Amino acid sequence: MPPTDKGLMTGFTSSHPMTANRQGSDVQAVKEEQYQYITFTIGDEEYGVDIMAVREIKAWSDTTHLPNTPEFMRGVLNLRGVIVPIFDLRCRFGMGLTKATKMHVVIIVQVGERLVGILVDTVSDILSVGESAMQDVPRMDRNIDDEYLSGLVTVEERMVALLDVELLFNSKAIETGVTLGEAAIK
Repeated sequence: MPPTDKGLMTGFTSSHPMTANRQGSDVQAVKEEQYQYITFTIGDEEYGVDIMAVREIKAWSDTTHLPNTPEFMRGVLNLRGVIVPIFDLRCRFGMGLTKATKMHVVIIVQVGERLVGILVDTVSDILSVGESAMQDVPRMDRNIDDEYLSGLVTVEERMVALLDVELLFNSKAIETGVTLGEAAIK
């Protein structure tokens, strides 16, 4: 084949197995979309939330407790003029109330049009995974509320449960927290 004006051959395809495999895997890697998650711990368990939902990560600070709210709602924070309800994920998952210290972390996430804070033990990492690495949550007859899990990912020797924050917090609990919080601040 004659060289082009840049000295390269056009229309060339390799039949060499190593080159063909590499080309195929490059195409496969380009096609698979990557997702990123902020991972965090609650006790010995590791969870992740979509990095696109995360707005801020901050150290634990006391909240304003509100009456007539679920036990897992720790109260509200005034975050630069925005009332943010804070939810204790340990309690939400039925593992008891967190004894929050300065070592605990609040991850501020966007849920619909609202900001919500989730109290966790530690923030671990940013995890990048392809869709093929995500596994479905097994459906079993158990008393654990797992409809807010969007999938599972195995990373090295650990399992990370991926949370769907839209399903984790119902809008009624968020709105109640915001409304009561705004009334308490006034």
